[in-house]
Amino acid sequence: MTKPLINHPVTNTLLLLAGAFIIAISFNCFLLPNGVASGGVSGISVIIQHLYGITPAYTQWALNIPLFFAGLLLLGRRFALQTLFGSAIMPLFVLLTAHWGAPTNNPLLGSIYGGIGVGLGLGLVFKGRGSTGGTDLAAQILHRYSGLTLGLSVACLDGLVIAAAGLFLSPENALYALIGLFVTTKTIDIVQTGLALSKVAFIISSRAEELADAVLHDLDRGLTRLDAHGGYTGDARTVLMVIVSQNEVSELKRLVQTVDPEAFVIISHTAEVLGRGFKLE
Repeated sequence: MTKPLINHPVTNTLLLLAGAFIIAISFNCFLLPNGVASGGVSGISVIIQHLYGITPAYTQWALNIPLFFAGLLLLGRRFALQTLFGSAIMPLFVLLTAHWGAPTNNPLLGSIYGGIGVGLGLGLVFKGRGSTGGTDLAAQILHRYSGLTLGLSVACLDGLVIAAAGLFLSPENALYALIGLFVTTKTIDIVQTGLALSKVAFIISSRAEELADAVLHDLDRGLTRLDAHGGYTGDARTVLMVIVSQNEVSELKRLVQTVDPEAFVIISHTAEVLGRGFKLE
């Protein structure tokens, strides 16, 4: 049986290489020239370069080495080795693209486009089940030994870097760094889940069978029947769960209104849907 390309070691390596290269370009073309230190080891390297003139790639290697050994000691061999390749290759790409010119000297544009590029790169790295090391490792260590959630651990470490940027660069640079960090996190979400928005609808109706038939045949969507009981009356009832794309929401509401105007409908956003009729990974 042929091994699927998704999660194939070669595919994962290519995604990590592509992601690291995009991050390096974004760093050298947008973040570094504009003094935007938006968290992480790369943000620390921006501050060090400003204070001492040390090439950022060397700083990143110098910080990644002790973080790798700390991860090896505290998190285990398997976890640390997963970050070894990314920790080594990212600073190399930063060094190789250091001579690329900056298309803008506007810090706002630099933080926005740099954040988009870094988010795109990290999204590809994460899709390849890889890591670029750095403060990712530090956040994992903090998470494991402090009891803080992983998200809060990352936020604390990035916050410290941005606070240092405000102290050693300027408060304005720190504000730009916050913009870059926000754009990065949103871009990662888009890369991970895509732009296609889906909706999940829960329909409570006394005419559930007629509604189910309309959804199956008129809307051509599958559905799931959930057994439920009224919280006040205790009466048994059927809840229909339907997943639809954004452009099918109006048609679903029209069908419900036509079949049962008294139906109770809850429609909410769902980040990602995998399966027949939607995307498969």
